[in-house]
Amino acid sequence: METSVKNISDTKVKVTITLDTERLAIAEQVAVTKLAHDVKVPGFRKGKTPVAVAAKNIDPQVLQDKILDNAISKAVADAFLENKIQALDRPMVEVKKYVPGETLEFTAETEILPKIKLGNYKKLKITKEKISIETTEVDEVIERMRKGLAEKKEVKRAAKNGDETVIDFIGKKDGVAFDGGTGNDYPLTLGSNQFVPGFEEGVIGHKVGDVFDIELTFPADYGSAELKGAKVTFTTTLKAINEIVLPEINDEFAAKVGPFKTVSDLKADIKRELTSQKEHESNEKIKDDLVSQLVAISEVPVPEILITDQMKSIEQDFINNLMYQGLSIEQYLENNGFESKEKWLETEVRLVAEKRVKAGLVLAELSKAEKVEATTAELDAHVEAYRQQYAKNPEALKQFEQPEVRRDIANRLLTEKTVDLLVELNNKK
Repeated sequence: METSVKNISDTKVKVTITLDTERLAIAEQVAVTKLAHDVKVPGFRKGKTPVAVAAKNIDPQVLQDKILDNAISKAVADAFLENKIQALDRPMVEVKKYVPGETLEFTAETEILPKIKLGNYKKLKITKEKISIETTEVDEVIERMRKGLAEKKEVKRAAKNGDETVIDFIGKKDGVAFDGGTGNDYPLTLGSNQFVPGFEEGVIGHKVGDVFDIELTFPADYGSAELKGAKVTFTTTLKAINEIVLPEINDEFAAKVGPFKTVSDLKADIKRELTSQKEHESNEKIKDDLVSQLVAISEVPVPEILITDQMKSIEQDFINNLMYQGLSIEQYLENNGFESKEKWLETEVRLVAEKRVKAGLVLAELSKAEKVEATTAELDAHVEAYRQQYAKNPEALKQFEQPEVRRDIANRLLTEKTVDLLVELNNKK
């Protein structure tokens, strides 16, 4: 077998392979043996016909097709292994010359895992943020706790800011009800800015039993193309008004929300939690920044097939998230001004995909350079952590028995260890 390799680009090669008589004879033997199982010859049971007898009864064209298939498959595998070619897709084969039993020449073209040239990954810049917690941040947390323990008292007076109301409403544009503009027994806290600007203000001053119209204009940047800047009328019925009574901030309140004796203890605990949260966010940002820096100073050719695969994954995840929000991809495209799905894919999605692929290739190369490995014990611990997370979901637990899921977790673990090493190497300066 003779082979020659031509690099079409940093991510694609074309291998020319020529096979001689010996290789073709072996391919023919394999072909005849495989086809003999399906040949029917009088006097023999199917699958029990001697190979020599079966060979005389095989359709010549079927035999030649099988010989070609066997010869090409074996030759490509051997050639790629010999030349250390890491193919990312099934090669595109083109037969140039074939003389049965004598010679076969063909080319195999495919995208390959590119060579990555890492920049100096030990001299990156770490920018650490100064962690500080403002008094207002602690107060915001306490305010949310107060609302969680608030009492609701039904009142007969007119509604005012801060009240929780229960309403029915029908929104109409040009006298016609529009999608998403109708609600029944809807709880609305006045001042929460939950509705279109002007709506909550229109409820203030009304009493239970009042039926009234609220006329307003949707913002020019509203999410729905149909309602951007539209003038609408909401016919509203006020069914209940509840005054929200917040508990006082005292030691008794602190004891209710947790194992605290005083308000000072509660505030100290909140500050610790906020500090821990900000430190985690800061560390994650440092990791992202370091990976972005490394990508920027490295030579990273990107195979198109990896971008395409990543785009498909991003697209599916995005559509699933939209579904959870009650939206369709068509609505998203319209609301955000995309001419078509293809335009969205080639702009917004492709940029994200390229960034992810480059980061993945660079980190994979770094893990090889620094010989980063994940031990069996570490992998078992990670798998067990996932199992604990899905302990109440029997169907999800079954997935962890599949080899491909374990491989996926192993890859994530290796990436995590590599990024941690990148941080460690640049923290030594």
